[in-house]
Amino acid sequence: MKNKKILATCLLTMIISAGCAQKSVVRYGDATAVETTDINFGSTDLQKVAAEMTDSLLLSPVVGTMTNNNRPIVFVERIKNKTSEHIDTESITDSISTRLLRSGKFRFVDMTRVDAARAQIEFQQDSGMVDPSKAMQFGQQVGAEYMLYGNLSSIVKSNKDKSDVYYKFTIRLMDLKSGLVEWADETEIRKTRTKQSVGW
Repeated sequence: MKNKKILATCLLTMIISAGCAQKSVVRYGDATAVETTDINFGSTDLQKVAAEMTDSLLLSPVVGTMTNNNRPIVFVERIKNKTSEHIDTESITDSISTRLLRSGKFRFVDMTRVDAARAQIEFQQDSGMVDPSKAMQFGQQVGAEYMLYGNLSSIVKSNKDKSDVYYKFTIRLMDLKSGLVEWADETEIRKTRTKQSVGW
């Protein structure tokens, strides 16, 4: 009888636990929706920065003249993160370079893949597995004419009631031959969080 009571109690506990268990539901969301989880740099900020800087560059009269009958070759240097946050600045440069490439006005060299390209050319030259007449040769790649580079910085202020973060993103386009900066722009983002009292 005692064992039956223990078994019944265990079964009842399992049924109640199963009934109270929370289910996790996953849904697709709008990737372009405004993200307000916290005041740190987020997806909305990345999209804003990439869109504004790309539009500014493409609408610049200097760049218009530069790309009139030519598709300049650009090297994108990774954005320097001067904030106190861990921010994947490569995502910013990827978004900007992708938008510029889609415009059809620029071509890019990918410096992050130099080692992989070198290894492939060495394989074609030295492995004996590639037809020598079809193997890529060293010294034939085209060099960049311009370098796109920039900084992301922030100022953070907070007290017991309010937190404020200000971001400034600056980007420049340099002519590698002359060293002249042909274009530059910046955009700003300010985000605040206010603590609200809970209760009546």
